[in-house]
Amino acid sequence: MDLRYTPDEIAFRDDLRKFFRSEIPLPIRRKVSEGRALAREDYVTSQRILHARGLATPNWPVAWGGQDWTPVQRYIYVEELQAAAVPQPLGFNVNMVGPVIATFGSEAQKQRFLPATANLDIWWAQGFSEPGAGSDLASLKTTAKRDGDDFILNGQKTWTTLGQYADWIFCLVRTDATVRKQQGISFILADMKTPGISVRPIITIDGGHEVNEVFFDDVRVPAENLVGELNKGWDYAKFLLSNERIGIARIGMTKERLARVKRLAQETPAGEGMVWDDPDFRRRLAWSEIELKALEITQMRVVAAQRSKASDKPDPSSSILKIKGSEIQQQSTQLLMDVAGPYAMPRPDREEEGLNLPSVGPDWADAAAPLFFNYRKVSIYGGSNEIQRNIIAKAFLGL
Repeated sequence: MDLRYTPDEIAFRDDLRKFFRSEIPLPIRRKVSEGRALAREDYVTSQRILHARGLATPNWPVAWGGQDWTPVQRYIYVEELQAAAVPQPLGFNVNMVGPVIATFGSEAQKQRFLPATANLDIWWAQGFSEPGAGSDLASLKTTAKRDGDDFILNGQKTWTTLGQYADWIFCLVRTDATVRKQQGISFILADMKTPGISVRPIITIDGGHEVNEVFFDDVRVPAENLVGELNKGWDYAKFLLSNERIGIARIGMTKERLARVKRLAQETPAGEGMVWDDPDFRRRLAWSEIELKALEITQMRVVAAQRSKASDKPDPSSSILKIKGSEIQQQSTQLLMDVAGPYAMPRPDREEEGLNLPSVGPDWADAAAPLFFNYRKVSIYGGSNEIQRNIIAKAFLGL
């Protein structure tokens, strides 16, 4: 199996690398690199630049703005996007609802939603998880009952990431309670401005407002917003979740962070020297780099197998990529917090509090602890690592 890039693939990589670093505004990329929260405008600005170059929705059908790329080109795209600290195109739009509408939606839905979804003229939220239906998503209880030309929605969704920015939400709803739970679910689109929809923030352990609860109280949604067939939503959800896991190992992003950790450790005083002088710190950093290189080679083997068309079935190695990728991402945030030391905790917002305090510590350091806390989630979403181990046990060990 040849894991080397061809000359054409190298040229493709170099072109992307130049574009990402020259066209996406540096202040936005700096926020991504430092792990700071992006404003809504940052996402929109970046995605529209990518979309104008045909780089926002490469996984979509070509007729709707996709690229006819090989598996290797798709891998290079994700790797270089992350390594350049470019905000990834909004996943809810690009990897979730967009492909569902393009594959299962009506022609009217495609015309209405896909161009605006690609250009982030519509910001989508994901309405899947509920307080009693997270890992067991098929137990969801939000209902949609037909009433003439409408459905009436009632229920609650939770962990709705960036829902405070959303224009529309795509939901899994129960439309038939008399059949087996997976068989009575439908996929519906709702305008967030519809009367009866309310959003309540959830403040996470890092102090950020990233996720929300969304409530539906007698929300009237046109029946034309049903995607595909009634009670086929579970099939569409499985299709969507397979797209959600694209690039979930985040190898390019972790490469960039570990390189940054190494540079900062050499510049940050600790005792009579620098953080870099601590042999235990260097040992842990080296181990993370070794694990990351092994993970990269594993991912390249998966991509090379796709290039050679050795199999057209999903590779269970993707579960290994998810497990190790999330673990190394968490290791990288721990190392960054170790470099920041006591300056890792965020300072009060001096303007809001009126404290007018002098800055303490380096400017980058106060993002380290919130980033560390935020990354506790990466071993859970996209299929928890425990679930991924079960997949590996069945696929490789036959258990």
